[in-house]
Amino acid sequence: MFSHVMLGASDLEASRHFYDALLATLGIGPGVANKDRYFYRGPTGVFAITKPLNGQAATHANGGTLGFLAQSEEQVQAFHAAGVANGGTTCEDPPGYREGPAGKLFLAYLRDPAGNKICAMYRVPK
Repeated sequence: MFSHVMLGASDLEASRHFYDALLATLGIGPGVANKDRYFYRGPTGVFAITKPLNGQAATHANGGTLGFLAQSEEQVQAFHAAGVANGGTTCEDPPGYREGPAGKLFLAYLRDPAGNKICAMYRVPK
């Protein structure tokens, strides 16, 4: 559905360090620099971080969450641990299972160095 997702970052190098460590847990290589941006290429799309082009401070969306697909509970745990170890802060409930209309999920939520809310999600097979 999406070709790419891009988030703003006021401190681009702190965010690059964070996402390099975090996305490595999902098998994604380090960000590739292009001007004031870093691009992370995955098998189904692109994630990027950028300094806002208008020169204003980067802000995060209240109520917005960007979810990354994980292949196992262990990947979600590694994602969360790498995030906390590299400048992120945990938010919401601790990593764990949630059940609802979409089935059983294993989730972990973080705030990145710019304050964006992100999540790793593993959908448990039925």
